[in-house]
Amino acid sequence: MGAINAVANLAVEGDIAILSINSPPVNALSQAVRAGITEGMKQAVDNAAVKAVVLICEGKTFIAGADITEFGKPPQGPSLFEVEDSIENSTKPVVAAIHGTALGGGLEVALCCHYRVAVPSAKCGLPEVHLGLLPGAGGTQRLPRIVGPEAALDMVTSGKHVPAKWAQSVGLVDEIVPEGELRASAIAFAKKVLAENRPLKKVRDLNDKVAAARAKPEIFSEFRKANARKFRGFLAPEYNIRCIEAAVNQPFDEGIKTERKLFMELMNGTQSAAQRYVFFAERQVWKIPDVPEDTPTLPVKKVGVIGAGTMGGGISMNFANVGIPVTIVETKQEALDRGFKTIRGNYERSTKSGKLTMADVDQRMSLLTPSLKLEDLADCDLVIEAIFENLDVKQEVFGKLDQIVKQGAILATNTSALDINQIATAVKRPEAVIGLHFFSPANVMRLLEVVRAKHTSKPVIATSMQLAKKIGKIAALVGVCPGFVGNRILYARSVQANAMLMEGAMPWDIDRVIYDFGLPMGPFAMSDLAGLDLGWIKEKSSSSTIREVLCEQDRRGQKTGKGFYDYDENRNPKPSPVTEQIIRDFATKSGNQQRKISDEEILERCVFAQINEGAKILEEGIAIRPSDIDIVWINGYGWPVYRGGPMFYADTVGLKTVVAKLKEYGPKMGKDFTISPLLEKMAAEGKRFQDMK
Repeated sequence: MGAINAVANLAVEGDIAILSINSPPVNALSQAVRAGITEGMKQAVDNAAVKAVVLICEGKTFIAGADITEFGKPPQGPSLFEVEDSIENSTKPVVAAIHGTALGGGLEVALCCHYRVAVPSAKCGLPEVHLGLLPGAGGTQRLPRIVGPEAALDMVTSGKHVPAKWAQSVGLVDEIVPEGELRASAIAFAKKVLAENRPLKKVRDLNDKVAAARAKPEIFSEFRKANARKFRGFLAPEYNIRCIEAAVNQPFDEGIKTERKLFMELMNGTQSAAQRYVFFAERQVWKIPDVPEDTPTLPVKKVGVIGAGTMGGGISMNFANVGIPVTIVETKQEALDRGFKTIRGNYERSTKSGKLTMADVDQRMSLLTPSLKLEDLADCDLVIEAIFENLDVKQEVFGKLDQIVKQGAILATNTSALDINQIATAVKRPEAVIGLHFFSPANVMRLLEVVRAKHTSKPVIATSMQLAKKIGKIAALVGVCPGFVGNRILYARSVQANAMLMEGAMPWDIDRVIYDFGLPMGPFAMSDLAGLDLGWIKEKSSSSTIREVLCEQDRRGQKTGKGFYDYDENRNPKPSPVTEQIIRDFATKSGNQQRKISDEEILERCVFAQINEGAKILEEGIAIRPSDIDIVWINGYGWPVYRGGPMFYADTVGLKTVVAKLKEYGPKMGKDFTISPLLEKMAAEGKRFQDMK
């Protein structure tokens, strides 16, 4: 038999045909793979000597999904439905032999096989929801028929990868076979199917589990209610739920039509376009034009962290989590003890959810060494300074580190806004200085802004990016400017939010609009959470801003039970008449005429100001590409992934509209506000940020 095409091969052993796919890296369902399977099935069925077929994949995995590089391109046959028909309607039993992952279209293909065997390490899943989609080739109709609607709901809305053992327990996999013996075991299983004269079991014809759910609509209403918060704003989870409902309440062929209709709605919608864009942006962010992949990196076997506060402790946990020892330095023993107690508390909380065992906690804590002396950092490969935001103090610390820490080590600052070039003047090796801006809580938040200073060497950049990946972060390389990328754009939004307070909007009006847009919270709720007294100095306070007045009245946010909002004992916020009066008094004093501000204006002034700042950042070369800005805002600030980040969102609105609106709001935007020349130019030329390379 032999090769069918470049990626498919058909071999016959006795009366078993082995159809193997070899399309690295993940055997995605490209046109060549689809053609290979279809032609391979035809040849196997037409061969009188063949009694059963084993579908298996070479390399590290079974079919791991669709080839998403084909999305948006004209379809080329055979379609995935034709592939599935060739398997499901085979007159000879077909056994899927699964290793690695059977994901998305890969699992849909496996569900069309009459039987499935898997090695213990294999996993199955339908993760299309992460791309704003649903399984569009029968997955939502076959899965509930085999695992039941409840398990299917969980799988399709979470996109989780379920282990082989669980898959076997619900009937998704017929047999677990020994690791490393998949091919021989699958052939043996196929022979057993023939010997026992087992039927051609079609998943589409299974009815027991969906029939049992027909009289229980509460399965769906309760699932929606339980997950309402998690699914907020996303279309794909709801569409996936509707498809499982169709599997329960409609005949198979009708359910397939429902699935197809809803799939096309998602596929052609903005949300899926945004989520697919983010999927590629998260891969692109690691590519740095002038720091090639083969840039030499520095070994990092021991890390030092200066500061045991919330940030220093969280940063330290990242390294202990991956087995890298950390020495944590503080100036006072009480601060050190408090920091270590907090770290242990964080770890112990993870034991309650089953993520860690107490042995894991002890092992990680054993990697953390407390110290009161900077000299104990002498042999560290990387030192991260995480003290309060004061340039003079940071320069003093770096000056000392320069004398203490071995040559070749990386000297990093966790500053969120200060000039790293200025910090680097304190050392004789500025090429070793870099910004590693973690986001709080640093042990949870996924984003790391890696800030390249004027003299930072390429090996230091390459090492920092590689290390970010090792500790499970997504890193964006950015340049030096006040606030870097994330906080600089946040500041542009804050200016507009505060200006609108003076014009008549209340904090809860602005927060509601930003929340409804899809962010986790608005600017004033966020300020209350962080603490209004962050950076506030009581002795220097002069009632010159709303924030100062609130702090002077001990309204410092959630921690004092009152800030912009009033909070109950469970920290639930409600609008505060005290805050409202303070704002109105301020507006009157400033000579501002109060007016009703529409939700549309609130949203546009906040978000379009962010887009404008993003364009300036690109002009200045602070960010490498627009998608990097989007990655920062999605992973650091909770920008909804289904809106693709501020720069992608600008494209969906249209840059001409953004510029026109900014001009319309004009003087209201503030005396220092200017429209980015790049944004104006691109709007005039009808261009999009997505087209920038």
